Amino acid sequence: MGATIARMFPPKFLPERDMPDLSGKVTFVTGGNTGIGYETVKQLLLKNAKVYLAARSLEKATAAINRLENETKKTAIFIQLDLADLPSVRKAAETFLAQESKLDLLFNIAGVMTPPSDMLTAQNYDLQFGTNVMGHFFLTELLIPAFTKSYEETKVPARIINTTSVGHQFAPGDGMDFVSLKDGPERDARLYGESKIGNIYISNYFAKKYSDVLVSCAVHPGGIESELQRYVCPFMALISLFPLLYPAPMGAYTQLWGATIATPAQITGQYLVPWGKIGKADKRASNTKVEDAVIAYLKEQVKDF
Repeated sequence: MGATIARMFPPKFLPERDMPDLSGKVTFVTGGNTGIGYETVKQLLLKNAKVYLAARSLEKATAAINRLENETKKTAIFIQLDLADLPSVRKAAETFLAQESKLDLLFNIAGVMTPPSDMLTAQNYDLQFGTNVMGHFFLTELLIPAFTKSYEETKVPARIINTTSVGHQFAPGDGMDFVSLKDGPERDARLYGESKIGNIYISNYFAKKYSDVLVSCAVHPGGIESELQRYVCPFMALISLFPLLYPAPMGAYTQLWGATIATPAQITGQYLVPWGKIGKADKRASNTKVEDAVIAYLKEQVKDF
């Protein structure tokens, strides 16, 4: 049904038609081997960007890169990255920085949704928060020198595109229940919403903290059919979710618009929605007191890695 609706009411922005040539641009995409990440890598390659495809599995990444070569006649560069393991995040950043001095576009796309409650990160954080928020926060912090170099060379702000979700509206309380973020009885189904509002907090933080060299925005890509739903109960998905989902390529549209078409002033610190528009997030996402607490928490958790 989602594909049918898209044909009836096509988006105004189409990457193949509207994106500019990206020759000379260095880009980094997390979760680039599948779903929205794969489609993002594909469009970047078609526009001649240099693309680093970050993923956990060498086997899956290699298969994706081979498929992309067939589709685009261009080659993405693999970087091994497990966002659920902080030493792996550091190693991935160091691997990138050993090969590149600058980074123009970072797409923080990889994510986990509603996994079994006993699934944790290597450091025993909730898998959703650890992957979706903590891993991306740490990676982005480590890559700040490359964003700075990009701005110094081009005088154009680098861009960070952080994938969130309309699911951020289901975060508990004031947005973040810290006691639920590590293994324990307090963890429950609201953790996906908690991780997605966390994506907005870190996006806003980077937009303010490094406003002299980069812009940062959070993107709701739309209801997209991808591997993200692999932990969703099949029956519930069938009756309530899957029939309304849009095809994976459309999940890349809004973030590509934000990365290549929108002006820096237009998107920095903003919440982008389908298909290439500025939306309004839940009012809790603009609570700077909670945002500051989240950032302080993240800095404390990653400081020894």
